[in-house]
Amino acid sequence: MPFMPVKFNSQKRVKLAQGLWLIYWLSVIVGILIFSLGIFFKIELRKRSEMMDNNESHLVPNLLILVGLLACGINAFGGKVCHDSLDPVKFAKWKPMLKPYLMICCGFNGLLLLTGLLCFLMQFAVYLTLAEGLKNSIKFYKDTDTPGRCFMKRTLDMTQIEFRCCGNNNFRDWFEVQWISNRYLDMSNDLVKDRVLSNVEQKYLMDSVPFSCCNPGSPRPCIQHHLTNNSAHYDYDHRIEELNIWTRGCREALFAYFSSTMSSIGVLVLLTIILESADMAGLKYLTTALETMEDPENPECESEGWLLEKGVKETLGDLLTNIKTLGKGNQVDEGGDAQEAT
Repeated sequence: MPFMPVKFNSQKRVKLAQGLWLIYWLSVIVGILIFSLGIFFKIELRKRSEMMDNNESHLVPNLLILVGLLACGINAFGGKVCHDSLDPVKFAKWKPMLKPYLMICCGFNGLLLLTGLLCFLMQFAVYLTLAEGLKNSIKFYKDTDTPGRCFMKRTLDMTQIEFRCCGNNNFRDWFEVQWISNRYLDMSNDLVKDRVLSNVEQKYLMDSVPFSCCNPGSPRPCIQHHLTNNSAHYDYDHRIEELNIWTRGCREALFAYFSSTMSSIGVLVLLTIILESADMAGLKYLTTALETMEDPENPECESEGWLLEKGVKETLGDLLTNIKTLGKGNQVDEGGDAQEAT
């Protein structure tokens, strides 16, 4: 007995074909959207590549671009089939292709599921890449004369301004590195010389941050130097006063941005699976309803459509039998090859 049978008359078949045509072209639009989001995400990763030490993975955006292109092609084909389904002559040429097409759609849904899950699972990899990349970016901030790092300062400054963040974990990360190049240090100045010589690694460390850490919304002029020295500023106590620099770390800010982007795309991809499944179910009903027409020459006659020709258990049993038969066939072939070899 067929699984989930439905009776169709001429009017229902026409409405089903028209509705499916609209859904298929809606799926094409969704495919274009996924493709565009893949391009956008890839560009964003390229823009922040220096912040990730050029180790970012492009697996997810590449999969999104591929899935988007496949969605456009597969659903455009389905839309064409639905458009021609009510014309017996045109439908006859598509009929042999429908079974392989539905199998391709099943495989495509599996690819969609994999892509959607990766949008969530790869977020941890992005977090680790940002942690290491931002740490190195702060360390190389001063190397404006070093080939390959000339624009690191500009990139990091623009990132801190855009994302309203400071440092890797927080603004104190700047206290642990020398972020001013030696070419801009007056080594004839005793204070500068003493600060350098007093450090084991001969680095010029100070409790200061770059200008890009300043919060323009603060009513007080930015205090970016001697942040922990209360006596260096009037009416100032860094332990109780709200600092007028960004206190949020850039790792947290960038990860929140990428995480929200990947999660939103992941939800869209998973919702696309539902849309694709509806397309497959509708097309199966339409094709079986057209195949079971009592009088194909009479478009007004009734017919019956279904999702599966047999019940779920029978279908699964047949599938397992086919798999076992295929496995035994492979074993026989391998045995025959072995005998020929001896």
